[in-house]
This record gives sequence, C-alpha cells and structure tokens, in this order.
Amino acid sequence: MTPAFAFATATEILFGRGQLAQAPARVAALGRQVLLVQGGSPARAAPLAQALAAAGCTVTRFAVAQEPDVALIEAGLAAARAAGADVVVALGGGAVIDAGKAIAALVPAPRPMFAHLEVVGQGLPLDAAPLPFIAIPTTAGTGAEVTRNAVIAAPDPAQPAQLRKVSLRDARMLPRLAIVDPALTDHCPRAITLASGLDAITQVIEPFTSTRANPLTDALCRDAIPRGLAALIRLMQAEDPQARDEMAWVSLCGGIALANAGLGAVHGLAGPLGGLTGAAHGAICGALLPHVLRANRAAITTPDLAARLDQVGHWIGAAFGQPGADVPQAAALLATWSASAGLPGLAAQGITPAAQAAAAEAAASSSSMKANPAPLSVATLQAILHSAA
Repeated sequence: MTPAFAFATATEILFGRGQLAQAPARVAALGRQVLLVQGGSPARAAPLAQALAAAGCTVTRFAVAQEPDVALIEAGLAAARAAGADVVVALGGGAVIDAGKAIAALVPAPRPMFAHLEVVGQGLPLDAAPLPFIAIPTTAGTGAEVTRNAVIAAPDPAQPAQLRKVSLRDARMLPRLAIVDPALTDHCPRAITLASGLDAITQVIEPFTSTRANPLTDALCRDAIPRGLAALIRLMQAEDPQARDEMAWVSLCGGIALANAGLGAVHGLAGPLGGLTGAAHGAICGALLPHVLRANRAAITTPDLAARLDQVGHWIGAAFGQPGADVPQAAALLATWSASAGLPGLAAQGITPAAQAAAAEAAASSSSMKANPAPLSVATLQAILHSAA
C-alpha cells in the first residue's frame, strides 16, 4: 500500500546545457529592479548582469564571498531595499543561493530576522510572501536551488561567542525558477568538485534511508545514487562534460529529495561543525558519510530501513568493483577512495576535538537528526567524529 505523503519543489525547473540563455527574459518577466547575488568573483556574474541590463533590467550586484551569516544577510537586505529590488537572482554555489533565498524572503518581512530563524530564534513563519527568486547554481552539490530553506550562521544563545548554522525556512521560499545549466560547472576546481560531489551523493543517500522517505523521493534517489558515484569517480580521473551533467542532475535530485524526505546524521553533525569551525560543508559531509553509514547500520532495528542501507552499501561497492559489499565494507571503500582523491579528514580541516565534542551535543537538537534511520546517542556521534578525524 502506497503511503500518504506531500511533495513540493520549485515552481519551475529548467535543466540542461544552454538553459542559462533563457535567464534574462525570464527574470525580466518577474521584475525590472534586480538584485543579482553573486560569488566573490565579479567576472563570473558579469555576462549575466550585462544580459539582464540588455533585457531592460536595472541590476544591483551583491557579492557573497563566504558562507552567509547574519551580518551578510543584513547587508544584502540593505542593498535590496535601497535598490527597490522586486526580484532576486542568485548565481553561484550553495552559499550564494542560500544568501539570495534569505534576502528574497526577508525584504518584505516586517519582523527582524531572528523572529524567523530556527534554533537560535523564534522559528516563526514569514508574515509576507518573499520576493520572486531565481536560483542558478554554478556547482553540483547542495541542491539549494530547489529547497525551502536557507542556512545562515548565527550566534548560539547558549554560547554567544560561537556560531551555529541554522535555517530560515518557509514553504514559500522555494524558488520561482531554478535554472540548472551543467555547463556552469565545467572545469570546477578538483577539490570543490570532490567536496560538492560527496555532498550531492550524501543528499541522495540520506533521504533514501530517511524515516520520511516517500515513493517520489525513492524514485529520484534510487536512480541518482549509483549515477552520482560513477560520475564523481570519472571526474576525479579527468574533466568530463557528461559526468558534469550527471552530477548536476544528482545535485538537483538531492535538493528535491531532502526538501521532501529530510536528511540524517551526516547533516545533523555537519551543521554544528560548520558553524563552530568555518570548515567547508561539502568536505565535512564527505568525511562523515562512511562513518555515519556504518554507525546507522549497526544501530538500526527496522527491517525496511536496514534493507535500504544494505542497498546503499551494494551501490557503493559496485561503484568500486565490489557489488556484494556490505555496509561496513562499502564504508571502508568509500573512505579509502575519498582520501586517495584528496579529501581531508576532519582534523586536517581544522576541526578540533573540542569542536567535535560540542558538535555531538548540538546535533541532538538539529532538524536533520529527526529523520535519521536510527537513534544515535551522543557517545555514538562522538565515535563517528573520532573515526572521521
């Protein structure tokens, strides 16, 4: 019997090489005062800014050179309001898209940001609909172009000197349009390709093994997990446009799946670790994934979820030439390959034992942990972090 479920994603998705060419006309149809949120390199967004201007838009550019925090979002809000922006476009990686999503959501909001932030604030829904928002990813990892939340680093009320990565979340934050043009990811640096690719793979594995999985997310994840593993292995060997296309697809599937089925312990730990240390999210997820898979398989008691984890193990094993691998064997294969491809462990990413201990405690209250396939104690989370170091 098919279970009842709800499913939501961006209003429209354009996927494929060359789809960026549609952006100017599509943006102009939504508004003429454009806030263009871009990464730290102005040159990357210059052609789009020029094309928007040629389409009759007035463009104000706002740079996001780091993962978004409260101060950066407030600066973006000031820029958007000063420009009278009526549409927001984000061109960049997950940090850029999250920043654009948050700015679009909060420009019309009468309350301060902390009224709407989860964990560190009141977590209230938005009082007004966001500005129209268009997301154009330039990396294949986060799937932020099809999610309803933005991750923001904010002070922890219990320890104000420390930051926590928390979400601004509302169903109306789903982008009006997501333009996924894999050509924008061509020749992405190797380290970023590896970290973002492992994040994308994590984001199709965790929804598949989630307690909130549903038939639509299952269909996406069953297809995407083996495709993502194969494509990322190819990209670590050589630049490959077809593999870039595959990873863009996997990242998109992951964003859709996590928005509808949730995540798990990898992201439950990655959020606090990123806030405490500033380490790159994708690299953290890649380092944690094998060890979380092993811990979940040892802790799980639900036959259906155990079978799902076993299937993930078979897919990972097959990608590395061992299709009969069980979860511990698959986890070892993945960890060995990731390290050989250049992924640093947590310690090499600057994550200290003190940060690991704090993250294990903080993870218990994260939204991602609620869908993990098995309950994991703080001691187990600490063991995962020690293994990933």
